[in-house]
Amino acid sequence: MTELLQIEQLTHVYSPGTPFEKMAVDHVDLTVRSGEFIGLIGHTGSGKSTFIQHLNGLLKPTEGRVLIHGEDIHQSKEMTRAARFAVGLVFQYPEYQLFEETVYKDVSFGPKNMGLDKDEIDRRVRESCRIVGLDDGILKKSPFELSGGQKRRVALAGVFAMEPEVMVLDEPMAGLDPAGCADVFSYINAYHEKHGTTILFVTHSMEYAAQMARRIVVMDHGKILMDGTPREVFARAEELIAAGLDVPQITRVFLRLKAAGIDIDPAVYTVEQAAAALRALKEGVRPC
Repeated sequence: MTELLQIEQLTHVYSPGTPFEKMAVDHVDLTVRSGEFIGLIGHTGSGKSTFIQHLNGLLKPTEGRVLIHGEDIHQSKEMTRAARFAVGLVFQYPEYQLFEETVYKDVSFGPKNMGLDKDEIDRRVRESCRIVGLDDGILKKSPFELSGGQKRRVALAGVFAMEPEVMVLDEPMAGLDPAGCADVFSYINAYHEKHGTTILFVTHSMEYAAQMARRIVVMDHGKILMDGTPREVFARAEELIAAGLDVPQITRVFLRLKAAGIDIDPAVYTVEQAAAALRALKEGVRPC
């Protein structure tokens, strides 16, 4: 995979030089490659949301740089504008960002600003709506007539329609029940598989990270505490807990089993892995 985003010594200080000065992001280095599916984890106040707002230029670093394809996104106004199309940012509760008269107009807002022709805009709107399970019959409706779940899907479709190289989602499952969470995950995964888009999603839930991410980056007090595959990160479960972070419930169970003297690998983070490990323990062999 090729390098897509390079974050170099990224630092952000709020209210510098005042009694309210706060270091939100502290000299962070990170490389994001094309096609990755990354979970960004950290407790409240760890710097996650501040960090992601630098990736498309909404915030400007106090120090450091953000590069897309090797180009500093703040080197010119044109480059900053291009970064905002290349990196799509979905905030928490994106349904509150809907504002147009119809679903079609709302989903097409981004592509129109990109200067695309009418046919290409239409293709993107309809394809994006299909990915999130919205049929053509809903396109003429007002987004404000829809249910909360439908509004969330319209908001996601609006970002999908821009076809960004990187999609950054801040707590995309916030406020949803388990069924709604599963739906949103399926939409994001379907889009990722269809377009190969790089996905970076922010969550405080280790359960969601374990289910979704292929790589996990853990932030703590504005710094990167861990960066690796889910197995590599959850193998350090005791460190995560010591840092005030949670781990999947199944990982906690296996930590307790290990502490009880059972010869078992605690780096388990899904039910399927747990079942395989327990079968192997019963049969007297170690799973690969």
